[in-house]
Amino acid sequence: MHTRILSSAFKKDNRRQLLTLASARALALFFGGFGVLNVIASFRLPGLDANLWWIDLRALPELPAKLFLLIASVCLISFALRPSQSTWRRALTITFTGLLAAVAISNTFKFYALFMHGNMRPAMPIPLSLVIFAALLLIIRVALRPMPLPTPSRIPLRVMAAFMLCLVCFPLAQMICFGKTDYRRPADVAVVLGARAYVDGRPSDALADRVRTACQLYREGLVRKLIFSGGPGDGLVHETESMRRMAVQLGVKPQDILTDKSGLNTQATVKNTEVLFSQLNAKHILVVSHFYHLPRIKMAYHRDGWEVYTVPAKESYFLRQTPYMMAREVAALWVYYLRPLAGC
Repeated sequence: MHTRILSSAFKKDNRRQLLTLASARALALFFGGFGVLNVIASFRLPGLDANLWWIDLRALPELPAKLFLLIASVCLISFALRPSQSTWRRALTITFTGLLAAVAISNTFKFYALFMHGNMRPAMPIPLSLVIFAALLLIIRVALRPMPLPTPSRIPLRVMAAFMLCLVCFPLAQMICFGKTDYRRPADVAVVLGARAYVDGRPSDALADRVRTACQLYREGLVRKLIFSGGPGDGLVHETESMRRMAVQLGVKPQDILTDKSGLNTQATVKNTEVLFSQLNAKHILVVSHFYHLPRIKMAYHRDGWEVYTVPAKESYFLRQTPYMMAREVAALWVYYLRPLAGC
């Protein structure tokens, strides 16, 4: 009986170690691959810094930052593919992963400094950089532990499963940590993205939440103009007309409302509103939509060289479509990220 208990405890401990190793390798593969793609993107699309989605290296000059990230990413990928490392490879991996962790914790301190000064209103005061810091510490912990040789060169199924989970969880973390954070501040204009308008012209609950939030920004004096962007409604009333009617009822002056009736999707809204920004000579922009939509909006504007600040729509109640919309945004966010790299 005693031997059986020891054997069971050993198997349980062994499974836990294998899970920890698989998690560390998957995280290293994800961060390393994402880092390499971002370095490639920065050369293909000058001025684009997609690394801001996971780590902020703007304190470093551009070229040293790219070189540092490239070396760190190669080290992480190498560890993911072959965790049994020689002494010098292990030292290199731990050093550069440790430096990334130091940057991540520095980003965390910056987040809390902005929070304390009232420059943001997070729904949950836990920044993504803190989660990334913890993930990098796990990689370092596993890399410090000697491993039996040889390690299979192929990537085990459990590592690939954990890697696929990273691909899903990263956009979800963006929606929760970034999307739910309110960055409202004085601006020239607020862009409000459309949602469904019913046959009778009434705005859907989602659309009403967005318009109501934008009108609050207007009444507080944070913006002087509102831009409503959307597509056709279910009936004869266009989404933007439904939005305009509601905004006027909430006290917005008609002359302070502009509409983009060709905002059929996020990318179209970005392109169309950029023209309106130029007409208004607007430099400071707020964007209002639901939290799950905001990371993709931010990415689209950033890619076109616009620094916008996002404000999540205050929901009157939890929308039943939210889980579906979040799942859809997971795929959409990766499509928007990868499409320019493919030249589409």
